[in-house]
Amino acid sequence: MNIENWNPAEIETRSFEIITEELNEQGIVLPEDLAPIIKRCIHTTADFDYAKTLTFSEGSIERFMKLLQDHATIVTDTNMSLSGINRRALTAAGCSAVCYMADEGVAAEAKERNVTRASVSMERAMNLSGPVIFAIGNAPTALITLREYYDKGLYEPAFVIGVPVGFVNVEAAKELILNTGIPHIINRGRKGGSNVAAAICNALLYLNERNA
Repeated sequence: MNIENWNPAEIETRSFEIITEELNEQGIVLPEDLAPIIKRCIHTTADFDYAKTLTFSEGSIERFMKLLQDHATIVTDTNMSLSGINRRALTAAGCSAVCYMADEGVAAEAKERNVTRASVSMERAMNLSGPVIFAIGNAPTALITLREYYDKGLYEPAFVIGVPVGFVNVEAAKELILNTGIPHIINRGRKGGSNVAAAICNALLYLNERNA
């Protein structure tokens, strides 16, 4: 296998060209409005399954763009996702991002109640003013908690990116969001991760910049 020499600024461009070429070889045609998000997930993971499993609610892209205009807060369930979100693009959109998982108060309350920190973090995020976009890449209990509050009529997320990875309750938790009217981007199955949650956020933030 030969090593290709590329200018650093051109590497990402070439990567997306390769992704497009391989999708074409597989006979996969992505919807034009969804392609930037799906391709960025593939770029992040080198996994072409995302072309088949990433699921979008009707009008999800337009809804996300409107939330950015309304200066939404993105809440992540890991600091890895938080650090992966492009700060320049986030600031340009006039939005902010937070993660409560490392908060000492959250940890103490989770231990006292014998629940996960992700669950308590979601509850804390529900007290934020303005619209909240939940970007969940690790903890299925975050999605389960959001669905519980939704069913009780106590809280309705403005948007959910649900891509937790793993084996315990992961697929079921994703289905809980899919079976609601909550605007969402969900990856069916076991795959996902903090990097994927950040990649989806970034793809949408970059799209927002291009449309500005």
